Amino acid sequence: MSVAVVGAGAFGTALAISLARKGPVTLWARDPANMAEARENTARLVGCPFPEPLILTGDLAQAANADILLIAVPTQKLRGFLEANKILLASKTLVACCKGIELATGAGPVTVIADVVPNAVPAILTGPSFARDIARGLPTALTLACADDKTGQDLQQQLTTANLRLYRTTDTVGAELGGALKNVIAIACGTAMGAGLGESARAALMTRGFAEMQRLAAHLKADPQTLSGLSGFGDLTLTCTSEQSRNYCLGLSLGQGTRFDPSTTVEGAATAKAVHLLAQESALDLPITAAVAGLLENRLDVATAMRDLLARPLKEE
Repeated sequence: MSVAVVGAGAFGTALAISLARKGPVTLWARDPANMAEARENTARLVGCPFPEPLILTGDLAQAANADILLIAVPTQKLRGFLEANKILLASKTLVACCKGIELATGAGPVTVIADVVPNAVPAILTGPSFARDIARGLPTALTLACADDKTGQDLQQQLTTANLRLYRTTDTVGAELGGALKNVIAIACGTAMGAGLGESARAALMTRGFAEMQRLAAHLKADPQTLSGLSGFGDLTLTCTSEQSRNYCLGLSLGQGTRFDPSTTVEGAATAKAVHLLAQESALDLPITAAVAGLLENRLDVATAMRDLLARPLKEE
């Protein structure tokens, strides 16, 4: 089965590089000229050259000839991209390679694919990974979620590489939520560290944030145990502890009171707002998510947010 990666950001490029070490892979970019000349992504992934089998194209129709399409576009832009190209993408296996909850609808990437391209087979690839690690050939493990287990098995075989090990699940909702919600908690952890609140505060936010992730997963009929795997706990650990994470770095800037580059895609910002709205509508108690949404919307400052969290009624763990 042939594979193409649609979207040449850092993560899409890294996946294409890893897969191309195994065999021919097409990478679609809106403007491939500079990458074609340099044979690397000079804007997003400098120093990671393209293997010879990586085919670069600016023609989406060429990429869409593949049997499996990895869709590596930001969650908030996914629906628009699919709607503009749904004829090309019809009847394909579409693997979302993005993390987040759509602000307008509260839907995750798999649901968005199913809504817009109903005759496609949707899946999602998610978990603890930095693009540069994957592109450099460093060992990485991810979750592949597909409701149809036979398709999931086929995808697992096709997309596993020498350095990229995939674990399979049919719980697409749980995998979506893990990848999305950990970004919200990473913003909280970055804020705490930026404000000088210390490692103990970060550990508390990670732990209680994980409880919020499981609480929402149960409410949405996902298996809370899915959140204990790579797509939840694993990704949470990585994203909350590294300055390679854009979500963590956004939190650092909030905690330090410094400017953050608004052109940087930070999926957790929109996700925090979307999940906070969902929690309000469903009477769900997600206090860390609410605090992050308040900080991002300038309704709270860091001192007030922390005071409110610490002043909550005492409870059993």
